[in-house]
Amino acid sequence: MKPDMPKTETAAATAAAAPRPRPSKPVPSPSDANRPFWAGCAAGELRLKCCKACGRHQAPTRAACHCGGLAFDWVTVSGKATLFSYTVLHRAPDPAFKDDLPYVVAIVEFEQGGRLMSNLVGCAPEAVHCGMALEAVFETVAEGIGLPKFRPA
Repeated sequence: MKPDMPKTETAAATAAAAPRPRPSKPVPSPSDANRPFWAGCAAGELRLKCCKACGRHQAPTRAACHCGGLAFDWVTVSGKATLFSYTVLHRAPDPAFKDDLPYVVAIVEFEQGGRLMSNLVGCAPEAVHCGMALEAVFETVAEGIGLPKFRPA
């Protein structure tokens, strides 16, 4: 330490040089409206809403069916899907996702019907194309919380 350097400047320089903790990714917070979906993901199965009026499958976030129905049953679906649309992220929306770059954000369409936004894994971004066959896989991110992701089938 230089004799003319105040101790507070030395402590600040040391703190700045220390490695910073890695930012953590957000974890879903299940609510009463979507708890069956997250419970299914934690158990390694995909559950969607099924409209009691028309039988159409819905994403867990939809409050009403396309037919106007408001009553749903939760049903387990196969997890087989096709890629409806996607984008490749090259800039992280949050520092916690920087190590994942580039990654694919996808809208998948299930064989039973219904769509869900998720991520594609196990496939290079340049190999991704609309219409490709996919299957659900689950990543445990916290106790009792699994994230559905999709890989080529």
